[in-house]
Amino acid sequence: MNIGILGAGAFGTALAISLAGNGPVTLWARSHTQAAAMRLNRENAQHLPGVRLPDALSATSDVTHLADCDTLLLAVPMQQLRGFLNDHAQTLADRVLVACCKGIELDSGHGPIDVMDSALAHRRNTLLTGPSFAHDIARGLPTALTLASADDDLGRILQQGLTTANLRLYRTTDVTGAQLGGALKNVMAIACGAVIGAGLGDSARAALMTRGNAEMQRMAIALGARAETLAGLSGLGDLVLTCTSDQSRNYRLGLSLGRGESFDPTVTVEGAATARAVAARCVDWNLDMPITNAVVAMLDNDLTIHDAMAQLLARPLKEE
Repeated sequence: MNIGILGAGAFGTALAISLAGNGPVTLWARSHTQAAAMRLNRENAQHLPGVRLPDALSATSDVTHLADCDTLLLAVPMQQLRGFLNDHAQTLADRVLVACCKGIELDSGHGPIDVMDSALAHRRNTLLTGPSFAHDIARGLPTALTLASADDDLGRILQQGLTTANLRLYRTTDVTGAQLGGALKNVMAIACGAVIGAGLGDSARAALMTRGNAEMQRMAIALGARAETLAGLSGLGDLVLTCTSDQSRNYRLGLSLGRGESFDPTVTVEGAATARAVAARCVDWNLDMPITNAVVAMLDNDLTIHDAMAQLLARPLKEE
């Protein structure tokens, strides 16, 4: 398997570092300057400072250098995925594609594989998701991920080829569940960050995570996913990690909301767009998504975290 990774942010670089332990990997960066600096200094100083790039990792800004790569990992932000696919359709043609982003497209309401299926003619599209931080992977720390593919034979091949000394992959054919788990947990992370930022305590966060997990399952099952997928790495596992660590940009955004502080607008926070995409469609889907709606209201400055929590606590009492 000849592997190329498109996107030299923190996560794409971390995956490239880990996969280079199996053999040569080509990492594509949009910026010629960044690619040249990585080749010269053997470091992605912009996104992963202090982590050495292994010799088996080749950095480039020339997509023609990916010509021999039969498997391409797409480590680009969710809201930029469709444009990226359109811009590089020739490079991506007839390759196995693995999306490495999490979220729901704001305009269409689609997840990563849905976007790839609609933008490209072929159907060898898969998803790598689950609880993972780039710095952990890059440092060689053990990480378990979910590989989602509707074609289980393809999933088995990729599971073998993309497992490394520190990356253990589990596979699933439940593409819908894997997409939604990875997307919706970011929304819940914003909510949990707001709870902690506002000083509402760990007990409140635990309650919000639990009810957030129920909200995630409710939506996923309504859209055809399997409940057990949301109980796995791409659902519960990712939810726990993202809602409890300030390594998560979604959680840090929530902290800022809870504290009433500004947040750097140049930082990509997938959960914000996902929350808006879900809120815009949950009425059509006949879904009750109170936490998601509260997150959107906080993002739009229509509610404070204290008002949002009061609304959630005032909902009718019911069985768990």
